[in-house]
Order: sequence, then C-alpha cells, then structure tokens
Amino acid sequence: MKLRLQLFEFEDLPWFPEVIRAGMMDYLRFMISGLRIYQPIVPLLREALQATGQQHIVELCAGAGGGTEGVALALRRQPGLRQLRVTLTDLYPQPEAWQLLQERTAGAIGYESAAVDALAVPVGLAGFRTVFSAFHHFPPAAAEALLADAVRQGAGIGVFEGAGKHWHEMLLAWTILPVAQLLITPLIRPFRLSRLLFTYVLPLIPLFTIWDGTVSILRMYPPDQLLALARLADPEHRFQWQAGKVRHRWGPEVTYLVGYPR
Repeated sequence: MKLRLQLFEFEDLPWFPEVIRAGMMDYLRFMISGLRIYQPIVPLLREALQATGQQHIVELCAGAGGGTEGVALALRRQPGLRQLRVTLTDLYPQPEAWQLLQERTAGAIGYESAAVDALAVPVGLAGFRTVFSAFHHFPPAAAEALLADAVRQGAGIGVFEGAGKHWHEMLLAWTILPVAQLLITPLIRPFRLSRLLFTYVLPLIPLFTIWDGTVSILRMYPPDQLLALARLADPEHRFQWQAGKVRHRWGPEVTYLVGYPR
C-alpha cells in the first residue's frame, strides 16, 4: 500500500484525556511485547550499535514502552552489548508504566521523567536513538526535522513500525484485535481500575484504539518514502542509511529506517 493519508490520531491531541491515552498505550505495550513484534529488527539494531560503538539507546516517543523490553534483553545477550541500557522518553511521559519495565529489567531500562521533544533532543541525552511504532505520527516536515536533529547531533537513529502497511492489517485492526483487547485487558499490568471502566463499562479505550490503529497504518511511511526523508534530513550525506521490511517468522512485518554516521 503506497497511499499515505495525514489523518489525525486521538492520542496526539493535547486535550485527549490522559487516562484514555494511558489505557491505549498499556494495551499496545502488552500486545507488542507479548507477540514479540520487534524481534526481527534485533540484528539490524545490533549492527548499528556495534558500528557506532554505542551501549546506550535513547528511545523517543516511547509511549508505554511497547516492545522495548524484549528487544533490549535480546540485545544484551549479544557479544559486546552486555552492558546495554535504554532510556525511555516521551513528550507525554508515563513513569508509572516505565517504572514497571525498570523493575523487571533490573535497571537495564530506565527513563527520563521530564517531557522530551523528539525534534529537539537535549544534548545530555546522548545515545543511539530509536522510535518504535511512532514515526507515523509526524507529518513529513516534522519527520524530516526529527531525522535532521539526529544527524546534527551525530546520533545514530533507528525508526521501526510494527506493520508492513497492508490492507489486511487494517482488517485485523477492525476485527480480531478489538476482541483480543477485551480478552486481555484484565491481565495488563500495572492494574488500573480506570482501564476496566473505560474498556467494559464505557468502551472508549477500544473504540479509540480501533480508530488510531487504522489511521496509524494509513499514516505509515513505506521504505522509499523513509529514505527520501532521510536524504532531505542529511543533504551532506553524513550518514549511512538503509530502509526496508523484515518479516517475523510467523508472518507480521516490521518497516524500518536505520542511519548512523559514516
């Protein structure tokens, strides 16, 4: 699917209730982590980290940290990356969800409690930057600015979307995934009474998840558009870039862009 529509997602809106946003992010973290969606990109990240000599990942737009735990632990099993650590950041920080990841990984995953703008990352947050399931939120000018900030600061960056941008993925977002959300919500931790209320009594979390999930696929950049943005962000060709798709062994695809200094 080459079509890209710059529609809106509710979670991007400043007035959107934080309790609903947190419920949506918790569900996505649970699903992405449980299904190990981002495991296919571990070799890509390993190569980039080794090429840059980095032992620190700064995750931008982390949401509730979906996918981070599995990827970080897999990377820490690789030679030369045993001391890898991850710092979660977001414009809308979620320290309660991040604290759980910090405890489960014995501190391998930490977080920045202050808001962090992915288009102007503080110099003190040095490390290889990653963006999981969030790059599609940025319209072209902002997406280019995000990449340009990494180039300007000489920070390698990996952009990963947990889909291949196919019509059948939208069908899943309308049918199977909402049913799964109703089934798994009681299992999600940390426990929140509000999550149960807004899932089963007043089902705002599932309804907004369906909308945002559909729009996410329509807003995704395919590999050729990712490379075009990278070239605009790096006119002096300071970085080495690659983009494409990798497939999970049971079917789903991950779309990616990876760049680091030559």
